[in-house]
Amino acid sequence: MTSYTLREIADALSARLEGNAGLLITGIAGLGRAENDQVSFLAQSRFRSLLADCNAGAVILGEADGHLFAGNKLIVDDPYFAYATLSHLFDKSLTHNPGVHPSAVVAESAQVDSSAEVGPNVVIGERVVIESGVKLGPGVVIGAGAHIGDGSRVLANVSIYHDVIIGHSCVIHSNTVIGSDGFGYAPDRVQGGWRKIHQLGSVQIGNRVEIGASTAIDRGALNDTVIGNGVIIDNQVHIAHNCVIGDNTAIAGNCGFAGSTVVGKNCTFAGAVGVAGHLEITDNVHISGMTMVTKSILEPGSYSSGTSAMPSREWRKNAVRFNQLNDLASRVKALENNNDKT
Repeated sequence: MTSYTLREIADALSARLEGNAGLLITGIAGLGRAENDQVSFLAQSRFRSLLADCNAGAVILGEADGHLFAGNKLIVDDPYFAYATLSHLFDKSLTHNPGVHPSAVVAESAQVDSSAEVGPNVVIGERVVIESGVKLGPGVVIGAGAHIGDGSRVLANVSIYHDVIIGHSCVIHSNTVIGSDGFGYAPDRVQGGWRKIHQLGSVQIGNRVEIGASTAIDRGALNDTVIGNGVIIDNQVHIAHNCVIGDNTAIAGNCGFAGSTVVGKNCTFAGAVGVAGHLEITDNVHISGMTMVTKSILEPGSYSSGTSAMPSREWRKNAVRFNQLNDLASRVKALENNNDKT
């Protein structure tokens, strides 16, 4: 079992320790469930009431809340960020066993660093480069010419198509597909149906990117699809061909980006946002959940669309009124014109 003294934890967090520096800590838990060998944290004022009955061995607190807990305290500027940092010490998934599993298939021209871990049933294509400390989980498939940077982790059953470039220290979760064909077709006006447009670009993923499970990032039609440094992407997101996602942008689950959308740096997209194609979204834009973006956004700020949940009877009434808005606007305009004449 992994354990640390409170002094070691305080040093890791650059925290001011008030209490028993030698107490051994074996994990992290919420305020209402923490035991005396665990650390908890207070990140939101609405949970202050839980401190009175908290049994944690220590609590991470901001300066303003330090007096609210009688036990051992770790005082920091940002308790939530400190919790995020502390979670790295207790992450059980970060084991690494260098070597190539006997069931893996590795092409002769592939370059796999001796410090990399290649799991069962992995397939590595021709001319692939796997750098130092990379971990490939069971069933991962890497297409020809792909490149995976130092320390990246690719979890079970991920498919990375040919010529995809992935930077260092990335995490790609299970069942994600990177580099599949973009949705490109031309209508066949002679024979009917569709003529496929072969996608000749690829995907470039920057450094320190994390991509959730069952996400799909399409390769570009001509130019590459690009994911910037520090981007975080949740589960079941679709990023279409030729999109560009700027550094440190965060994308929550079930978002969809149509082709050739360009997103700036430090943006956030809440769950189920839809973005139409060929749009530009500037830096520092924040989109609330289930918003449909149909026009470019050229000014930083927060943007929303849609309506929140309400009782069905009320929603039906409002839906009828919505359909009457155009007629109402016309009547108001006519009244304004009459007033101007008088």
